[in-house]
Amino acid sequence: MPTPERTSLPDIVRVAGELLESEGLQGLTMQAVAERVGVRAPSLYKRLRNREELLALVQDAAVQDLGMRLDAVVREPDQDPRCALGELARTARQFAHERPAGFRLIFAPGAEGRLNPSSLAAASASVVRVAGQLAGDQHALEAARTVTAWINGFVSMELAGAFHLGGDVNQAFEFGIARLTEAIARPGE
Repeated sequence: MPTPERTSLPDIVRVAGELLESEGLQGLTMQAVAERVGVRAPSLYKRLRNREELLALVQDAAVQDLGMRLDAVVREPDQDPRCALGELARTARQFAHERPAGFRLIFAPGAEGRLNPSSLAAASASVVRVAGQLAGDQHALEAARTVTAWINGFVSMELAGAFHLGGDVNQAFEFGIARLTEAIARPGE
């Protein structure tokens, strides 16, 4: 069994994120993390105060992962903001499908108390920038919040299996992107 000095905080957070995805929030225990990293549970407390701190670090890692993915799809400064908004929405949806528990942890009620403000700002930067290109800089934040709320609502319903009326959910998502883009874009954008 490795000594605590050989178990890094990034490894602990990575393993905790994996546990969150495989076992859910209830399965993310200090004991389970300790077993997966190869130490005894009391050793984790040399690096973490408690499970709440671990959850905050897992949430922050998820926010950073999502932010990096969003940044990767809007690297071109002259990219059409309408296309960029669609890419951002599709990327957030893909993240949610790959890491549903992490996605839920980011957007869960009460999550704001654990969110690292600088990580959140960095992860939101691409969405705010593209929203500002569409809606105008004076409405960038409002437009970004509208886009984020729609994506969260749609994807949360999708993950919960809440679309019961039939039809093509992918087509509905694309329809939503198109309508949302039109709604927030300034005339002539």
